[in-house]
Amino acid sequence: MSVRVAFCRFALLLAALTVFAAPVFAHFIPRDATVQAFVKPEGQTLRMLVRVPLKGIEDVEFPRREQEYVDLARIDQALRDTASIFVVDNLSLYEGDTLLPAPRVVATQMSLESDRSFESYDRALAHVTGPPLPPETAIFWEQGILDVLLEYPIQSDRSYFSVRAAFDRLALTVITALRFIPPGGVERAYELEGDAGLVRLDPRWHQAAARFVVLGFEHILEGTDHLLFLLLLIIPFRRLRTLIPIVTAFTVAPSITLIASAYQLAPGALWFPPLIETLIAVTIFYMALENIVKVQPVARWVVTFAFGLVHGFGFSFVLEHTLQFAGSHLLTSLLAFNIGVELGQLLVLVILVPLLNILFKHVVAERMGTIILSVLVGHTAWDWMIERFGVLQQFPWPEVTTADLASALRWLFILVALTAGVWFVYVVTQRPEAPKAREPAE
Repeated sequence: MSVRVAFCRFALLLAALTVFAAPVFAHFIPRDATVQAFVKPEGQTLRMLVRVPLKGIEDVEFPRREQEYVDLARIDQALRDTASIFVVDNLSLYEGDTLLPAPRVVATQMSLESDRSFESYDRALAHVTGPPLPPETAIFWEQGILDVLLEYPIQSDRSYFSVRAAFDRLALTVITALRFIPPGGVERAYELEGDAGLVRLDPRWHQAAARFVVLGFEHILEGTDHLLFLLLLIIPFRRLRTLIPIVTAFTVAPSITLIASAYQLAPGALWFPPLIETLIAVTIFYMALENIVKVQPVARWVVTFAFGLVHGFGFSFVLEHTLQFAGSHLLTSLLAFNIGVELGQLLVLVILVPLLNILFKHVVAERMGTIILSVLVGHTAWDWMIERFGVLQQFPWPEVTTADLASALRWLFILVALTAGVWFVYVVTQRPEAPKAREPAE
């Protein structure tokens, strides 16, 4: 046999082994997984109960019996090893700004997927510290759930605690449903997606405010529809004196509807978000049309205030999931979010105004440039209107109830009051032109 033939056979054998062996050693990653957890400080001990699905943990050697069932009589050490590697190592708890030491694994338990003991803290604690599954239970490893009781030493149960739960490797999408039970306080529920970073379980007001300022700043920079609306607002007005009332109106108006939504005053029906998204596209299209038709729009800040109320509902949809991080400082967090939005808008103005001035001075005439930019943005808004209205049409017409009528009347009263207030401010700010002095007679 020649060296060349031997080399070809070896290469074919190696390729075959690679092809057929890959599925055997490949790690199966589930599509989604939910981790449940309780955090409860008591005295100088913080207890944490964690429930992790084992379908995302396959890199563990566990005892088996016939037909690959888990040998529950000899599973204790494997469960403790799994808890140490896949639970403890992915948790970081802080008391104040101090990282707590590694916890003590008090108890572990393998449970069935049908077990509902984690619906409350007391039931979960009794289950984890109770008797294990009967040894004769037929269960595969990936069908089980790992329940763990951890204890951390702390200075006081009245301290401020933070947690980072990095279970994002268990599946493509991981949700950690965490409930914090402070002593004598109200239980707080958190729904964390993937690795949500450090989460303050009972934040102080300045911690909540700082987080929401950042959220507001990031949102205005990431929201394409809000940025295009802001662009259309400032194209005809690029001087500080005229921009201040316009930008202020676009900050104050959304804060009103945002706060109202956070306090459950907005409709909670499924059709409401697509309706607001459609109306946001309408406001952008109208603003583009006004820039095209009118050379110098009058009372732009009044229109901005009215449309800003619609955009505020859009902000509320973004905050719906993140308000859980506000703790007991809901209003403070909402105001901080608006401050972040305002800071983001100021940054956009600092960038856009000089660029528009350069564009209209050196590239295209101001009127022609205004029309071109407005047409481009208006075309995009028109596409959004058609697309979002198509989504809205998928929802049936809502049945009007007495509660709906009461809510509608409440909002009508609020809108009438706001309209009257805005109109009053508009009338007051309109200064009559001073009469021209007569020329002296010759």
